[in-house]
Amino acid sequence: MALEFRSVTKGFEVAGSANMLTALKDISFKTGEAEFVAVVGPSGCGKSTMLNMTAGLYQPTEGEVYVSGSRVSGPNSHVGFMLQKDLLLPWRTIESNVAFGLESRGFSKAECRERAVAQLDKCQLSGFGDYFPHQLSGGMRQRAALARTLAIDPEVILLDEPFSALDAQTKIIIQKNFASTIESEKITTLLITHDLAEAVFMADRILVLSDRPGRVIEEIIVDIPDRGDPTKRRQHSRVTEYIGHMFELLKLQDREVLN
Repeated sequence: MALEFRSVTKGFEVAGSANMLTALKDISFKTGEAEFVAVVGPSGCGKSTMLNMTAGLYQPTEGEVYVSGSRVSGPNSHVGFMLQKDLLLPWRTIESNVAFGLESRGFSKAECRERAVAQLDKCQLSGFGDYFPHQLSGGMRQRAALARTLAIDPEVILLDEPFSALDAQTKIIIQKNFASTIESEKITTLLITHDLAEAVFMADRILVLSDRPGRVIEEIIVDIPDRGDPTKRRQHSRVTEYIGHMFELLKLQDREVLN
């Protein structure tokens, strides 16, 4: 078990009010080692809150979050976090950006460079270490962000819609690169996405959340081969079936909200 939520509820205080806004309600699930889990649901249902609690940036109002068997009680150095924006430091070279997390952990200069070069090679950025972020395309910057995340050797990677800002063609290429790299590294991954097709192309399992407060209304096992190659998965006959089923689940939730 790499990641576990045990009956987690998260509420936030509302400024100027005694009321609490409940983002998530009674969330329980476990991931296996090296499993890729996607989370989908309506806007505002608490998807990103799940990532923030896994990273230790928020604490549950009720329940507990565990990473590799240890309860998360504060900022968690065992997880890597990627957002929609690459957040590369513009004044640093790509190699120096990848080494940034290692520097903060006290690695020697030589070891930082060795790890950074190795990850850039794995992410197909060999030869671009001396470039600066503004000299790379959006897709290359996201690959650099992945290399930076992998360099710290995380036990869990958290992805908060990291492909949403990319054009369609680049998105397909980067999805394939991410999927194959993460699978080869055997890292447990939690992906937040609004793209139902993306969830099917990349995940072993999909958690479908209700409208706020978010609850798990269904867990879907994606029984399609080639998880490490979303391009091949796109051609599978069951893709449309999975997407249609999720659409109906989320459409039902919309009707419930309207009523």
